[in-house]
Amino acid sequence: MNIHEYQAKAVLAQFGVQVPQGKVAFTVEEAVEAAKELGGKAVVKAQIHAGGRGKAGGVKLAKSLEEVEQHARELLGKTLVTHQTGPEGKVVKRLLIEQLTDIQKEYYIGLVLDRSQGRVVMMASQEGGVEIEEVAAKHPEKIFRETIDPATGLNAFQASNLAFKLELPPTAVRKAVQFMMALYQAYIAKDCSIAEINPLVLTGDGDILALDAKLNFDDNALYRHKDIVALRDPDEEDPKEIEASKFDLTYIALDGNIGCMVNGAGLAMATMDTIKYYGGAPANFLDVGGGASEEKVTAAFKIILSDPNVKGILVNIFGGIMKCDVIANGVIAAAKQVGLDKPLVVRLEGTNVEQGKEILNGSGLEIVAADSLADAAQKIVGLV
Repeated sequence: MNIHEYQAKAVLAQFGVQVPQGKVAFTVEEAVEAAKELGGKAVVKAQIHAGGRGKAGGVKLAKSLEEVEQHARELLGKTLVTHQTGPEGKVVKRLLIEQLTDIQKEYYIGLVLDRSQGRVVMMASQEGGVEIEEVAAKHPEKIFRETIDPATGLNAFQASNLAFKLELPPTAVRKAVQFMMALYQAYIAKDCSIAEINPLVLTGDGDILALDAKLNFDDNALYRHKDIVALRDPDEEDPKEIEASKFDLTYIALDGNIGCMVNGAGLAMATMDTIKYYGGAPANFLDVGGGASEEKVTAAFKIILSDPNVKGILVNIFGGIMKCDVIANGVIAAAKQVGLDKPLVVRLEGTNVEQGKEILNGSGLEIVAADSLADAAQKIVGLV
């Protein structure tokens, strides 16, 4: 789950992370009022769930209330296209009106889970304001890392080590260490998957501030954080993905035309790869899980069919905990409810597979049976 920059800064501030003073605005009038509280000068920042806003014209400096009003009118309702939004872009519906900052130097600080080590890693770089992926590709030696022991957490000496490698002024080192320690506390306490400050800035007064902030959260831990769930912005997410989350389905929309319903993330990936191998394009990743009910399967089927780009559906189920007869009943129920008029290929194997096939064969629906994944992929690609 992602949240907006202004929300991320509010969360971080609760843990003592230093952030600029700012306020969210949903209208031009609110933007002007917020700027008045900041003395008439402000940065006007578009709030969307995507990076690269500055390069796309989504961040404006305003040295008067008139300029704040002008920039707010330009940005609110504008479709902002960045390298992360795709060509369709995202509509700006809210702004962050933030104090101007006397920037002396920009840095990067980030926390991420290194799955190869099974530990959280804090990364730092003097190349602030630049995409960290770009730095990693061109100048990997400019990224400094500290691997964090979960038993002890981030130690002060590790934060100090990073601060010295950033070549901060001696007077700012202590503030940087405090900043990093607070950032780590927020990361752990809120079950984040990513915490990225880009740029972290050194101000003319020697302060260390998070000029931008990005927080992503582990969806599996959201049940512990109702305050974070309340920050969710449905306008920034695919409605189908939101609907899927209500049924604990793992769904990601793609740009193909073959809908996929599979149980197990690995099998889902293999299914999408096989579809591509035979010349097709998957419309989604959808994992119904190992213990899905008929209700969940029906919901999954409806979500797939709600995508107008879907021209055919491939159901690929290997029944272990998931029973093939449950899948069959769910497919039939959903197909009848929505009035299925698209090709449907079903491949079932595993627990209660014969019962599942009997249910499908007796449904009266035009279902194409497949004996293997390759067979199923070839059939659905041919049909669409």
